[in-house]
Amino acid sequence: MTENELIALWTRARWHIIVSQLAPTFLLAVTVWMLVGGLAETDLPVRLAATGILLASGVLGATVQYAAAQEGRAIIADLRDLQVVSAVGRRIIASERGVDIVRFVGPAIFVATFAALLWALYL
Repeated sequence: MTENELIALWTRARWHIIVSQLAPTFLLAVTVWMLVGGLAETDLPVRLAATGILLASGVLGATVQYAAAQEGRAIIADLRDLQVVSAVGRRIIASERGVDIVRFVGPAIFVATFAALLWALYL
């Protein structure tokens, strides 16, 4: 692949990471808002439904983030193998540590937030 093709793939992978965070972040924020409004005092089936929605969205979002980050790591490896790399290509290569943050820290934050919301919903 050429450098331009790899940069285009990087752009798509980065976009997938960004978009995959929108729904889970929105749902987490709405859940906090609903907790303030009394969600924890509703009937158990309602709380279980909220838990299921959060869990499904979070798992799917984390899966997409992880997959896109893995693709990003592969793109970085391919860019490294090219003989001549532009400034943009060098910046992408330099962002490899950020890709690891997306792979591990983002999902870890979701798990911690999800645990806190479960505590608020059920305890």
